[in-house]
Amino acid sequence: MSSPTPDDSEGLRTGTLSTADISFFVVSAAAPLTVMAGVAPIAIVLGGIGAPAGYLLAGITLAVFAIGFTTMSRHVKNGGAFYAYITRGLGKPVGIAAALLAMLGYNGMEIGVYGLFGTATADTTQALWGIDIPWLPVSLAGLLLIWYGGFRSIDFGAKVLGVLLVAETGILVLLAGGVLIEGGADGLSLASFTPGNVLVPGSAAVLAFAFTAFTGFESTVIYRREAREPARTIPRATYIAVCFLGLFYAFVVWTVIQAFGDDKVVAAAAADTGGLFFAAITTYVGGWASDLMHVFIVTSVLASLLAFHNAINRYGLALAEEGVLPPAFGKVHSRHRSPYVAGIAQTVLGLVVVLGFAAAGADPYTQLLLWVNTPGGIGLMALQLLAALAIPFYFRRVRHDEGVLRTVVAPTVAAVLLAGAIGLVVSKIDVFTGASTTVNTVLVALVPAVFALGLLLAYRLRRTRPEVYANFAAEPAEPASTEGEDPSCPHPTSSSSTPASATPSSPAPPPSPSMAE
Repeated sequence: MSSPTPDDSEGLRTGTLSTADISFFVVSAAAPLTVMAGVAPIAIVLGGIGAPAGYLLAGITLAVFAIGFTTMSRHVKNGGAFYAYITRGLGKPVGIAAALLAMLGYNGMEIGVYGLFGTATADTTQALWGIDIPWLPVSLAGLLLIWYGGFRSIDFGAKVLGVLLVAETGILVLLAGGVLIEGGADGLSLASFTPGNVLVPGSAAVLAFAFTAFTGFESTVIYRREAREPARTIPRATYIAVCFLGLFYAFVVWTVIQAFGDDKVVAAAAADTGGLFFAAITTYVGGWASDLMHVFIVTSVLASLLAFHNAINRYGLALAEEGVLPPAFGKVHSRHRSPYVAGIAQTVLGLVVVLGFAAAGADPYTQLLLWVNTPGGIGLMALQLLAALAIPFYFRRVRHDEGVLRTVVAPTVAAVLLAGAIGLVVSKIDVFTGASTTVNTVLVALVPAVFALGLLLAYRLRRTRPEVYANFAAEPAEPASTEGEDPSCPHPTSSSSTPASATPSSPAPPPSPSMAE
């Protein structure tokens, strides 16, 4: 068994995170309780009782994407994850543009949520104690808390997220249990999964919401250097995250539909979208559980913020090591072994954005959250699409023992499905933001604009800093672990999305000299 190098104070703490730890990070980023209580009722209003199927379909699509994605993770060990994969398949200009897009995506998903943290906390204090508090001081306190969580060691963050995730999923399980024990409003029904209720005019909107509910699941690969036996833990954590979220979302939405009845739930959701889950848990469990749900929504948001903050910090570290960001971003704390300078920079960026929106008198939910999150979410989906496209091209260039299902079929199918998902989200952008056509156009246009800026940066690097350009997304000189990279690894099979044993793959070859520039 490989041993990490705990005395190496120059880098991240290797061999620290287990499959469960990484799963906590990525599932926490998705904020299951917040997604369910805050967004699922809208999906029910738009798509009717067939809404649970939308979450299942989104989960299946992303599980197909994960097949090629995790296969790539065994061959490309660079800490840049998304942008490294895209570079190997589609060339350095596209890879550098993808790196910029990743920074937009993860920062957008994290910083906008500070507005939600402020409003969710204010709503909770009002609901429980009748106290009105302004959102801005809460959001600023959240910035400080998240900075500290990212400053501490990665195992500290894993423990915190583990506790918070158990709390938020536990309260949803409690709600579901209460509904099942009571038999729902009119008896339990599976009508939600019949074609007549799934294939309705609002299904496209439900799918669009469903895909955004998985945001962050792909960040498992970011923790490669800190994972124990990454060739095993990364694929396992990825499949656990996407399968858990898909099944859990569908199950919870279905149980809430049963709580009100197939014929009454749409009207109930339309009448009180924000209170649907609280009304259900009050009826089937008790008022005390509703109070707990209020509190756990706040901690759910806090957990999502910390998970995204950690991911952003590691992207900043990787880009500093590449020479794209200033070297200071690559500094790792000697005691906590965290990328603390990148964490400070990310916190300052969040502070500037939050204060800017506050100074402009913007609403923390409809503007700070939705306007900043929207380009972030589309950006991450675009990265998934680019990664899916890159996988077949990469495996055409290198020798490997992987099957065609994992290297060609699954990535190609995933690319088609992800392109469709992005189209759905963009077509329903007004439902997501509630903003004007002008604002929505700007929000969507930010993604291709940042990508184009990344292409310009790539050509500038090639001209002015050729050594940085030439070494971009190169493999590390010495793998963090020589055991656990090449032994048999979990692979999906055609009949299951869970990992299964497979034959060893050959060692990852060096980057091909014929890679597209």
